[in-house]
Order: sequence, then structure tokens, then C-alpha cells
Amino acid sequence: MKICVHGAGAWGTALAVNAAGRHEVTLWARDAAQADAISKAGENIRYLPGLALPPALTVRAGNLRQARAGAELVIVATPMAALRQQLTDLRGTTAPVAWLCKGVEPARGKSPNSFGLLAHEIWAQVAPELIAGVLSGPSFAQEVAEGRPTALVAASPHAEVRDALVDAFHGPALRVYANDDIVGVEVGGAVKNVLAIATGLCDGLALGLNARAALITRGLAEMTRFGLALGARAETFMGLSGLGDLVLTSTGDLSRNRKVGLLLAQGRTLAEAVASLGHVAEGVYCARTVVQRARGLGVEMPIAEGVVALLDGKLSPREAVASLTGRDPVPESVLAPAHARGSPQQD
Repeated sequence: MKICVHGAGAWGTALAVNAAGRHEVTLWARDAAQADAISKAGENIRYLPGLALPPALTVRAGNLRQARAGAELVIVATPMAALRQQLTDLRGTTAPVAWLCKGVEPARGKSPNSFGLLAHEIWAQVAPELIAGVLSGPSFAQEVAEGRPTALVAASPHAEVRDALVDAFHGPALRVYANDDIVGVEVGGAVKNVLAIATGLCDGLALGLNARAALITRGLAEMTRFGLALGARAETFMGLSGLGDLVLTSTGDLSRNRKVGLLLAQGRTLAEAVASLGHVAEGVYCARTVVQRARGLGVEMPIAEGVVALLDGKLSPREAVASLTGRDPVPESVLAPAHARGSPQQD
């Protein structure tokens, strides 16, 4: 298969490395200097230092149309903020397209009725003619690039896209499972980043393993309620892109979003925490949008609300945790969105 990967960050490079042994892969970098540096060094020093790139992998910059000419699969490996432009540029492409970004686009208008969009909603707005989907699930780029065992989800309403992703990346170390619930897969990929900030905060304050387990479990309940209100299926959140990605991002030391929570707990400012990463932490950018949209749907997400208050400087780390642990007791409920129960739901 001929594959073009747009974006030479950590995740795009990792997938390109994974596929290059079996397919003809072009890794396209937005910056010509970056592409030249990667080619000369034989590694992506900025994002995956120390990992030798396979000789069969082609790294290019410049004209993107030329780079993807004849591609049988196009992978968009950019941050969420760049997805709209990427999909706009891909209009007219007949090959299957899949994005890797996990997050929610900020609201584009100032109206109270404006809300941020998930990736599939951007797709429907700007390039509905594309045959497209998402590749998601619990995965750190470093481990995928090293060939460590990983399982991902290929989600799309189009079987052609799901099949292309399985054909491209499924192998001995990387397993790819197909799912047609693109809404649920994208909600899991976005919300887990927000919840990982909360668990990083919890660990940074040394609140213990019990507290971490409680946050992850109740976070899964928030994620599920939000997803159901958007039309997702409940079972998706019990799978790789829900529970799996939430556990990985909330507990793994390679998690950027978890690291943000850890640094905030240590007294670092948000600007200092983000600057220290060297990569994008999507949870920082989509937390407010997730909460705004949840409010519009009548879904309470107290953990996400606490994260937003922390990021906005309205609560200190300890105050943010206290706002969650001090909530009134209610019956445990995982699946029912607030509007489906006929009364506000608290956690």
C-alpha cells in the first residue's frame, strides 16, 4: 500500500516507522528544515530522539499534493487545531483519509449557541465527500515506534476506511480493531486528555492510589454520559478508545496531559507547565470546550469542570481536588445522561 502521513510529529513519525517495513510510506513535514534535519540524521531528533528511521521511509516537505500523489491511504497526524485546514486541503481526495488527533476544536463564534466540534463534525462541515475516519486508542508514540505491543481502534462509518487502516497498520506488535462508532471513539480520545490532567493533579498532591482509582472510574462515567448525549454507544467506552485510553493517559509517565497535572500540583504555572512539554497537551486546549458543550447538553461533568477552574486560575490545585471530594453523596450511576433521567445528575 502507498501511504502518505501528513505531519512529522511524534505520533505521525511513529506510525510511519511502523508501516514502512511493509508499505511504501511518505512522511510529510510542514517545515522544510525539519524534513531536511530528519533525513540527514536518520531520526526525528525533536520528537523521537534515538530512534533510527527505516531506510525505506521517505521524508518530504514542500508541495503536499505531490507528496500524496497516488496515495492509497492518507493519514493526518497534526494537532487538532490544524485539522480543519488539513481536511479543506484534502477536498477531492478519493483515497481513504484518517486523522490521529484527539480533542475538540474551540468554538468558532461568540454566540452562546456556538460550541466546539469533534473531528468528524469538522469533516462533515468542510469535506463531507471524503471517505474518512479516525485511528485512536491507548498508545504512546515512543512505544509504537519501538515496536512494543499496542492495540488501536479504526473508527469510521465507511468500511473502506476501516479496512484500509487495518491493512496498513495491523501486524504482530500493533493490532487494529474496527469500530463504526466514530462518535464514541472521538469522545473517548478527547475527554480522556482532560481527565488525565485531574489524575496527574491527584498524584502530584500525593493523594494516593485509592483517589486515583476513584477519579479514573468517575471520569469514565463522565465521559460515557457525555458520549451518550452525543449519540455514541455505551459499549465503546468500555473498550480501547474509552477505558483503555483513559487508563493509559491517566497513569502512564509518558502522558503529556498527566504531566500538566503533576506540574500544576508542584506549583508551576500553566504557562510553565505547557512550555516544559515540547509537545501539544490537547487536554489543556479542549477542556473548556468539552465543559461548554456538556453544559449545553445538560450533562454534568464535575471532574472536567474542576480541571477548567484549575486551568483558569479560579481554584488552586488543592481547592480543585476539594471541590470534587466535597460533593454531596448520590447513587452511583455510569450510563445515564442527566437529561435522560429527568433531573440534574451529580457525581
